[in-house]
Amino acid sequence: MKGETTTMKEAATSKSGSMEEGSPSRLIDARINELGDWRGETLAHIRALIKQADPEVVEEWKWRGVPVWSHAGIICTGETYKNVVKMTFAKGASLEDPSGLFNSSLEGNTRRAIDIHEGDKIDEEALKALIRAAVVLNTSARAARSQKRPKSS
Repeated sequence: MKGETTTMKEAATSKSGSMEEGSPSRLIDARINELGDWRGETLAHIRALIKQADPEVVEEWKWRGVPVWSHAGIICTGETYKNVVKMTFAKGASLEDPSGLFNSSLEGNTRRAIDIHEGDKIDEEALKALIRAAVVLNTSARAARSQKRPKSS
């Protein structure tokens, strides 16, 4: 119905006309609404799971249109393509994945991804465990870095 859908540009554009001044959460909302298909539903679902797994998660909007979830560093991104919604974990290669969720970008030394196709069922508990593990990794890495800094006199 006309007027009910807010495009990303409308949600993101402030009175000054700058695309980057919309809040990241509104930009992600707009992306979900703009997709209007299984990809939007999937992105909304993984977003909800991320927030359940880490209520302190920070939503960001980077690289000209990529939803990013962070806590003491990037946890993961939520990219949407024609045939897949891709969750890329910034430090995925350092995470245990006992449920075998990672199914993409397996060759790299740092990132790992989960490609979700139309009709795929998401193992919600395993995904939330992976998100919590990424937060622990980020927060432990930050703590280790702060302990290594010399104290000023």
